Amino acid sequence: MRTIGHWARGSALALVMALTATAPVLAQASAPAVERVQNGNLVTENVPAIDAALGERLSAYLNARSAGFLDWTPDGKGILISTRFGETAQLHLVSGPMMARQQLTFAAEPITRASFRPARDSSDLVYVWDKGGSENFQFFHMDMSTGVSTLITDGKSRNQGLVWNHKGDRFAFSSTRRDGRNTDVYVAGLKDAATAAPLVAQTGSYGAVAFSQDDGKLLVGQYLAITKSYLSVVDVATGAITRIKPERDDIALGGIGFTPDGRGVFLTSDEEGEFKRLGLHDLASGQTRWITADDPWDVEEAALSHDGRRLAYVLNEGGWSTLRVIDTKSLKPVKLPTLPKGVIGGVSFSPDGKRLALSLTRPTAPADVYVVDLARGAVEPWTRSEVGGLNTDNFADAELIQFPTFDQVDGTPRQIPSFLYKPTNGPAKLPVIILAHGGPEGQSRPTFSSTVQFWANELGAAVLLPNIRGSDGYGKTYLGLDNGFKREDSIKDIGALIDWIATRPDLDKDRVVIAGGSYGGYVTLAAMTHYNDRLAGGANTVGISNFITFLEATADYRRDLRRPEYGDERDPEMRAFLQRISPLTNVDKITKPMLVIQGYNDPRVPVGEAEQMVAAIRRNGGDVAYVLAMDEGHGFRKKSNQFVAQMAQAQFFQRVFGQK
Repeated sequence: MRTIGHWARGSALALVMALTATAPVLAQASAPAVERVQNGNLVTENVPAIDAALGERLSAYLNARSAGFLDWTPDGKGILISTRFGETAQLHLVSGPMMARQQLTFAAEPITRASFRPARDSSDLVYVWDKGGSENFQFFHMDMSTGVSTLITDGKSRNQGLVWNHKGDRFAFSSTRRDGRNTDVYVAGLKDAATAAPLVAQTGSYGAVAFSQDDGKLLVGQYLAITKSYLSVVDVATGAITRIKPERDDIALGGIGFTPDGRGVFLTSDEEGEFKRLGLHDLASGQTRWITADDPWDVEEAALSHDGRRLAYVLNEGGWSTLRVIDTKSLKPVKLPTLPKGVIGGVSFSPDGKRLALSLTRPTAPADVYVVDLARGAVEPWTRSEVGGLNTDNFADAELIQFPTFDQVDGTPRQIPSFLYKPTNGPAKLPVIILAHGGPEGQSRPTFSSTVQFWANELGAAVLLPNIRGSDGYGKTYLGLDNGFKREDSIKDIGALIDWIATRPDLDKDRVVIAGGSYGGYVTLAAMTHYNDRLAGGANTVGISNFITFLEATADYRRDLRRPEYGDERDPEMRAFLQRISPLTNVDKITKPMLVIQGYNDPRVPVGEAEQMVAAIRRNGGDVAYVLAMDEGHGFRKKSNQFVAQMAQAQFFQRVFGQK
């Protein structure tokens, strides 16, 4: 069962240097005059000239790359990975352990999802990409015998979640093709993917999970919110839908796949407690046998072997990953070798089910692909990613810390988990960068980040990655502590973190900045309106500045999925609350320097969220710099654009830290 998705140092430096030579234009007429400098697809305002020495150091960090596992070759002899040699991540083949990476695609946009048609003699590869960060993903078929690629979807709608059937002649996928708002499920072949009628066409967001062994049934998920999702079995011939656990509409069900006989389904559910447990559900009786009942952590990823006889799953244990494999008939564990401690993703069995491939990253090492031989009980790395010539011995490791916040659990202060990265040779009293994750149902994990390492090693800063309330991985109660009218409780957690920083003799409470992207961008802006007097500045990337304008302008297919988290802006009471707490409403409270970074094509947090915040700060006479990329969306994916944004951040931090 193969799936795609789930529900140049010198040139970069030359590009940024050229920004100062372009002709300026004036920004918003209602704000103080500001020089807007445009070079190609990049626009900057109030961004200083590049510090050449620091730029050279940053280039080394940006040259660090990773290897993300995507699929096995049809014969099981090689693997398909996504990695970056130049400007963007592209597809590469690796024919054996530590062998050279053979590049297959050379697109201007990154390609990070792909799958082979599962037939031993197959030369068919399907990959996915979008243009300029628009997230209108399209499927392309590459004939590996000729190297020719062909668009096989409609070129307009958003397509994702490709799942091959076992015969290998058709695949299921989801698409917004019908109306641009609802996400339907289709089953098609390579030649009719753009014209096939939907198998499931209902109101909501649906996605294919897995085919039964006979390809007659399809497991389909419906996502409503992170704590509310459904599973159904769909008859592929008739389209008849049978919902699993129809009596429960208050749980999060995740699908994995069918048992070999098709009578049962492996799934995850939080119905038995705080965490998503792995279960075997009998379709006839409606009863579920829980496999991870004793594990107080989420099962975050799982994969069945092609014949359904083995199942691998990953537990998220406080941010770290634990891999397990079971026999699906006996449900007994398969003995595994010891893997390096880190964060695991992309788990997939080889076509014969005898080996297991995965990507694994650690705080001090980029993601690489490892292959576990289940018969021999051995693990072997298949890739080794470079880190730009840097000495990894100097990288900052992740330390898990907990800090108390404003409310209590069982009579004691609630503890908020956070990962702390400290430079190995920093000053006695370190400036601090708080980095808030997105989501809000995301989770900061102890993964490798060239950005965090650059901040720690080159700026001499401590970096804190808090998992404030609302973060995933700590149970569904914790996940819901920031919903709706409780939104600003998560910002109070940031205030508690600032309090904790003040208690540490190794951290400088007078030099603390906050940064974050997406929802982390909102956290950044909101924290600056609440704790302006205690923060030295804030750097917001693609963040929400006003919940009303955000919910009304975000892509149609996302709007109903965001309302359960943030609140429904159509309700007068909720609308008034969202307006009152929005950073744009409270922008006059920000007097410290700000940096705003945005992608013009962002379908999630549209460019207007950044533009209106920048304009409002300027109207107040505030200090704000702005970086806008016309060929990016929800975050920067191209290396040269990343260089510009990260240099702007680094020099901004140096300035507010008093280092320049």
